[in-house]
Amino acid sequence: MKALKINYRHLSYLIIVIMLIPISAEAQKMRHKSGGNLNRGEQNISRTNVQQKKTINGGHQKSTNRDFSNMNTTKKSNLDTKRDINKTNIKENKKSFDRDKVNIDNSKRNINIDNSKNININNRNTIVRPNYRPYPRPPYVYGGFHFYCYHPYFYHPFVPFYWGPVWHPWGFFVATLAVTAIVISVENQQYHYDQGVYYIESNGGYTVVQAPVGATIKVLPEGSETVVVNETTNNYYYGGTYYEKTDDGYTVAPPTAGTIVENLPDGAKEVKVGDQTYVKYGETYYQPIQQDGKNMYEVVNVEEAKD
Repeated sequence: MKALKINYRHLSYLIIVIMLIPISAEAQKMRHKSGGNLNRGEQNISRTNVQQKKTINGGHQKSTNRDFSNMNTTKKSNLDTKRDINKTNIKENKKSFDRDKVNIDNSKRNINIDNSKNININNRNTIVRPNYRPYPRPPYVYGGFHFYCYHPYFYHPFVPFYWGPVWHPWGFFVATLAVTAIVISVENQQYHYDQGVYYIESNGGYTVVQAPVGATIKVLPEGSETVVVNETTNNYYYGGTYYEKTDDGYTVAPPTAGTIVENLPDGAKEVKVGDQTYVKYGETYYQPIQQDGKNMYEVVNVEEAKD
């Protein structure tokens, strides 16, 4: 009986153990389920955080890139503006320099002219000899003066002609003369002549002046041309100076009314006379005309109107 009682006790323990095994297994499953859900929750949270960080960082990066792009655009715009301003300033400075340079050249030319020595020469040279041929048209009248020409007025812009490096305009100053220069005396005034240009001594050098009427040279300067005075007379023309053939050579003569030349030198300038524009060289007026389809200039005979 004692042995049987012990078996029942063991059997009770065994039943209790068997009943606890499923509970333990279920608890283990619950624990695993709970742990798995927790891990998945943590993973989801981590993923969410990572995505948020990526979104934030991406947005920040895009914003930063836009900011840098805007900054670069602004800098480029500022640089372009500065370049444009610099270019404008350079152009304006160059224009100013060119204007100053022209003014300097003109002032030098005017300073070098000694009018006190040239006044009598100018008066002789600006006398226009009348032509014996009658004029086929009435004169142009303005300001109490009559302007006589043989050809009709035909305006064309004046462009100074350049006779080469040996020719110089009135007022041009040189420190020394070439060895080919010769001395010519006209009415007790001494001139130095070289290749179509006349000089007088002044300011420690030599200044170009108008060719004095009456000066005679043996050989015409290279580049001279023949001009028609009338049906029986031709003169020779070079650099604004007229020559006529004489027994001693070629003598400087005043311009004859009606003489036609193609070119006028530097120093001549356009002047407005009423509705017409003439070119004035010294005190001689030239009317722009057209002859045989070419732009030319005719020496004008100017006479004061008589009441």
